[in-house]
Amino acid sequence: MPVMVQALVPVFALIVLGHLFRRWNFPSEDFWGQAERFTYYVLFPVMLVFKLGQARLPPSAYGEIALVIASLLLVMSLVLVLVQLVWRWPGPVFSSVYQGGMRFNSYVGLAAAGMMLGDEGLSLAAIAVAVMVPLLNLLCILMFSLVAGRGNFRLMPLLRAIITNPLIVGSVMGVVWSYFQIGFHPLLAGILAPLSNLALPLGLMTVGAGLQLRALRGGSMPFLVSSVIKLLLFPLVALGLAVSLGGDGLLVQVVVLLAALPTATSAYILARQLGGDAPLMAGIISGQTLLAMITIPLMLGVLW
Repeated sequence: MPVMVQALVPVFALIVLGHLFRRWNFPSEDFWGQAERFTYYVLFPVMLVFKLGQARLPPSAYGEIALVIASLLLVMSLVLVLVQLVWRWPGPVFSSVYQGGMRFNSYVGLAAAGMMLGDEGLSLAAIAVAVMVPLLNLLCILMFSLVAGRGNFRLMPLLRAIITNPLIVGSVMGVVWSYFQIGFHPLLAGILAPLSNLALPLGLMTVGAGLQLRALRGGSMPFLVSSVIKLLLFPLVALGLAVSLGGDGLLVQVVVLLAALPTATSAYILARQLGGDAPLMAGIISGQTLLAMITIPLMLGVLW
């Protein structure tokens, strides 16, 4: 079995397992919602601090990642605007297509980076996540305000939510820890290490638990278009930009991997709160997560 497939099989197996457990209401109906909160607010930030804090990346890596990610998001936003000029979907529909074509599932990305590229790849992916999360949130909010917004959101709460995002906080703390080479006392490492090891498997299982397969009924053209853009075109553009901007081998691999991810489950919450097409968004999230089991190995096999 190829090394890449061997690394990805556990990722998607855990997603499927989480979905099955949720359907069977095991261990309880309320467990998975609480598990997702625990993973998001505790386990993932701890993992990012612990893994990044041990990383010894050159200072130039941070600027390279930020440049590639910012360029990629702007290019793909332009692509989606051009798509909308052709299809002319209603605003709420386009908002779901946009989120489906732009956002990424950080749980899957960090898990895959750690399993396939080791701690250094995980560290690069975590820095990329810290750059992508605020930029994507700002772009999505701007898009909602232009095409589907209800005018009932304020800027300051949005900025506060971005600044206090646990993934961003964990990444920034990890970068600072690494930059000043603080290190981890054995007692502290003994606490952080097992929590860090728990983050990825539980995070992947909560992704599976959140799938809404009923939302896939009556698949539509917006779902197809957003999935083709996100799962196929996005990694191709990512490869071209990363190489043209002078990225090295590992950076290119990380950027392509993140670009190939399915859209984020949090996109559904944003669609519901800001006037998007929430049922369509649920279908895009679930459909892309299932399709990614095929497209991620395919795209990485071709582009890496």
